Amino acid sequence: MPHAGRVNNPEATAQALELLRNGAAFQWYVIPMLALVMYIYGNEYANRNWKGIAAGLALYSVHWFAEIVNALVQHFTDHALWTVPTGTSFLLLVGVGVELSLMFSVAGLVASKFLPADPGMKILGIPNRWAFAIGWAAFFAIFEIFLAMTPAFVWVYPWWGPLPVFVFVYIPFFLAAFLAYDWPPKRQVRLIGSLFAIDALMLVVFAGVLGWI
Repeated sequence: MPHAGRVNNPEATAQALELLRNGAAFQWYVIPMLALVMYIYGNEYANRNWKGIAAGLALYSVHWFAEIVNALVQHFTDHALWTVPTGTSFLLLVGVGVELSLMFSVAGLVASKFLPADPGMKILGIPNRWAFAIGWAAFFAIFEIFLAMTPAFVWVYPWWGPLPVFVFVYIPFFLAAFLAYDWPPKRQVRLIGSLFAIDALMLVVFAGVLGWI
């Protein structure tokens, strides 16, 4: 397939694909990380914090959608927008290792704890859910600059960097989390369930049946 323009580090794609779902690099620290995620959600469940759980699951569903799209970009253009060529104990998709995915599984829940109780309050004239989404997105985009300076995380295309990451990845992540936080319970179940169903269908088709990702 043709390359979609010049790339910064073409070797990163080959390295990531060699690592993709290869158990040779597995490390046991993933198990306590998974247990910690289970504890966090179990604690929120015990406290009946349905709004926080909805925020966490909403972000996680959008995270998986973004990672699947990124993997499809790799399939159709030879290179994903971002890759994880090393440093993970298990690479789930070309751009996400198990450690990052576990972190994103609780990111929305944790961030929701900083939301004002009043969803109608404005910050500098901006609805606070949007303001907090922009703030958290900026924080994560800045942190990703550091990640991209390491060999473990690569922005493959020269035009893909902090600004598009901020706008097209992290704002949707946190906006989904914070809007879901205020949805009525039935809407939370319906929409978050639909997002996960779409993710699952895409994984079955593109990873399982077609083997594209």
